Amino acid sequence: MTSLSVGALPFVGLQGYEGMSGLASRKSIKDVSLYEIFREPANQYRPMVRWWWNGDRVVGEEILRELDVLQAAGIGGVEINLIRFPAEADPMNTKALTWMSDEWIQVLKVALKGTKERGMTCDMIVGSGWPYGGEFLSREDQTQMVALGTKNFTGPAQVRMTRAELLDGVNPALVSPYKDSEKELFGLTLVPSPISTTADGIRLNEQVRDENIEFDVPAGDHVLYFLVKLTGFMAVINGAPGATGPVLNHYSEQAVARYLDRLSTRLSAKIGPLGDHFRAFFTDSIELEGANWCDDMFAEFRKRRGYDLSPWLPFVLFKVGEMGNAVTEEYGAKFSAGFKAQTDLVRYDFETTKHELFQERFVGTFAEWCKRNGVKSRMQAYGMELDAITAGMMLDIPECETWIRSEKIEDFGTGDYRQGRSYTMINKFVSSAAHLSGKQLISCEEMTNTDDPFHASLERIKLAGDQSMLSGVTQSVLHGFNYSPADAPFPGWVRYGTYFSERNTWWPYFKLWVDYKSRLSALFQQSVMQADIAILPPFADLASKYGFQRDPFPKTVDPPYLYKLWEVVHQNGSGCDYLTEDIIHQSTVGRGRLLFRDRSYKAIFLPDVESLHLITAKQLKKFVESGGTLLCIGNLPRQASGLVNNASESLVVHEVFQSLRKSYPLRTAVLHIDEQNLVNWYRDLQKNYALTPDVSIDRPTDFISQLHYVSGSRDVFFFSNYGPEETHTFEATVSLPGKTPWLWNPESGERAPYPTSGSKNVLSITLGPSESRLIVFEPSSIAADTAASVEISDLLPAATAHPRYEQIIPGPWNLKLIHVNGTTQSRVVEALVDLSQQDDLKSFAGTMIYSNRFQFDHHHQRVIIDLGHLHSVSQLEINGRHLGTRWYGVHTYDVSNALTSGRNEITIRVVSTLGDYMKFLLTNKTAQVWSRDTPLYPLGLTQSVRLLILP
Repeated sequence: MTSLSVGALPFVGLQGYEGMSGLASRKSIKDVSLYEIFREPANQYRPMVRWWWNGDRVVGEEILRELDVLQAAGIGGVEINLIRFPAEADPMNTKALTWMSDEWIQVLKVALKGTKERGMTCDMIVGSGWPYGGEFLSREDQTQMVALGTKNFTGPAQVRMTRAELLDGVNPALVSPYKDSEKELFGLTLVPSPISTTADGIRLNEQVRDENIEFDVPAGDHVLYFLVKLTGFMAVINGAPGATGPVLNHYSEQAVARYLDRLSTRLSAKIGPLGDHFRAFFTDSIELEGANWCDDMFAEFRKRRGYDLSPWLPFVLFKVGEMGNAVTEEYGAKFSAGFKAQTDLVRYDFETTKHELFQERFVGTFAEWCKRNGVKSRMQAYGMELDAITAGMMLDIPECETWIRSEKIEDFGTGDYRQGRSYTMINKFVSSAAHLSGKQLISCEEMTNTDDPFHASLERIKLAGDQSMLSGVTQSVLHGFNYSPADAPFPGWVRYGTYFSERNTWWPYFKLWVDYKSRLSALFQQSVMQADIAILPPFADLASKYGFQRDPFPKTVDPPYLYKLWEVVHQNGSGCDYLTEDIIHQSTVGRGRLLFRDRSYKAIFLPDVESLHLITAKQLKKFVESGGTLLCIGNLPRQASGLVNNASESLVVHEVFQSLRKSYPLRTAVLHIDEQNLVNWYRDLQKNYALTPDVSIDRPTDFISQLHYVSGSRDVFFFSNYGPEETHTFEATVSLPGKTPWLWNPESGERAPYPTSGSKNVLSITLGPSESRLIVFEPSSIAADTAASVEISDLLPAATAHPRYEQIIPGPWNLKLIHVNGTTQSRVVEALVDLSQQDDLKSFAGTMIYSNRFQFDHHHQRVIIDLGHLHSVSQLEINGRHLGTRWYGVHTYDVSNALTSGRNEITIRVVSTLGDYMKFLLTNKTAQVWSRDTPLYPLGLTQSVRLLILP
């Protein structure tokens, strides 16, 4: 039997799946209706919230109150998520209900009726916390792991030890251990060090059930490899009553089916068909702490891989540490070079078998169960145990996650792939899975914040959301909204996540972001993201050397630039998807393109790929021969994956790429990457290999990126500046003859023709900090009949560069401080300074109202007021006239029509975040848990207010 590629599972459940995707796909939606969908987005497009039902201490009246709060804020739906009660919160004598009890179902009915009456989407998590589990699980349904232990000996020697001693020697550093786990000795092998073959070992498995274990150690250094099987070793992380306890064995189809059917049978008997109430059921993070086993693993491995795993198992396992990551210390015998190469191949086969079983038995069973119950399957289908692309294609709604790690917007780093980024590395894999299987609905656990949730500003939320969309996300599931009674002591019950709460200072302005994100989601869900560049990661090499990693935060990233490569493709004006070897196997080739369903790729990157399946190599050969471009970074692939027939297949793989390199040197490139300057490295690559982008950006940079979507006859471009401080001006050129660019404003829903000079396909774009731009190219036939909502000047930020002169509004300023704690004070300040640097104000949170009078004697001038870049929301009044709200970027206001000649009155409202205040609530347990180690952020107007008189 030939070893299959990574993710070799056929696409279970994909055949006949509804949806479209692809480079040239054009949705059938009427062009004229798309703008209306964008302008007034329905609830299905609006952000949802993860609704933490804290400890299931829930009552119906409060459920309805919170739904009203969410609806008023523009939220379109909820994901009911049962979670353990926060240890630091006051339960206020509220009873904890038990999941699936009659009382709990009665409250659930209130929530379901409430969402339906409000036209809101309702999803629900399966079980509680993560991963699935419950107190009710039988031992046979509990999660299993075969874990490794080693002991060193020098012979000759006689050894006698107890079985208990070996069992006690294997204790993985679990984050969430279960109190009632079971251990059994599973294997014993004594091997010399160094070891050259499995035949060198002495197997002692006949003693695994003996209380006392005895053996002779031959002369020299030896290592005892002992395997311990742990059952029920992990407890559900943060489970609520009724769904805590041991974790389910996700590798057992029968166990998964029993768990799911228990839920659906009980619930449908009480509320009727589940599809009448829920859009989707949700599966959260797959964090199984090293689970790797099921009772028929040996049999399945032999059936799929063609040989016996048992003699190899001790040598392919790593010792397990926190969250299933391999420990870093040295242990075990030294391997000869040949033996290490063989064990790497077996490890690949074992890791691949685990992926296949997990995807078939858990993901496939879950997806089929959802379908049978009339609901959609939604899942964060990634982790050590499964391939995100293959698994994501099996689901109705694949989901990823975007984090806010600090309020400060960081520069991009050359090392840590997370630096400067809110999207996690998994997002692009998940969106690629959706594109490959024809889905436009790609959800995201968004704004996860475990570092500094109370400092998160609306600007930071916008930046994280924009980055999320750049990675392919089309719907936000905000993390999260806490079920918390209105009379709970401040700040209420807080599980975690960004503090989305009506008690947050910026909550009255939150709908500004919600409407912005809703319009973009509506548009993108009606469109197809374009991509003609593909990346095939070195999956087989990763599995062989390190084992698959814990996503979305892999401990080992190899090569280090892997998760940045797609990014520079987009920053230089093209679109990109990740592929698997299975996708390539099932693709067709023609005219220089790799074609999978409606997706079409003209170039494929192989980033430091050494190992490929033979079928993959042959398919890539056809691709290059047809005119496609293969860009190998670092090296050409040189060997096959998997143990069986490896020598003969490796020879062919090597020959395939050597012949391609010789026959098609310009289309089979071997590249050296410049990790210090990736954006310009890729820009040169575009020129050298004729990789014409969808939009040519004349000055690409780390902090400017774009997306190209197609909807009907429209081409949609989204540009975003997610840099810390800088304004960027660039020229964007597209080749869309016969189309006219329009600016669609996601904040207001208005539109106007985009200004051009000369060709309609050449656009000058200026993006200040945190700004984005949505430009839609309309066919001339539509554009001629399209009415502008407003003038273009009303949709673009006021330009402040190169004013004719400026005028500072001098102090003193009257300052009124309305604290979130209900107190108010007033004072006069001579100069505008950062209030967080003043001892008596550094703990302030709330609204600061600055008022003043100033003389203005210029006539018929365009005048901008510039407040600078604030860590706040601001509102401006001139002479009693409200001139708007700013919640991100540089806070500028056009005041040209509000000023009078002579004396003018100015009022500026500045709304802070809560973070500084939380730091100083020293007796508030919740505040201290979340804010003890956070910095102070600037507070109030921190620089002079400038009048900029423009030419």
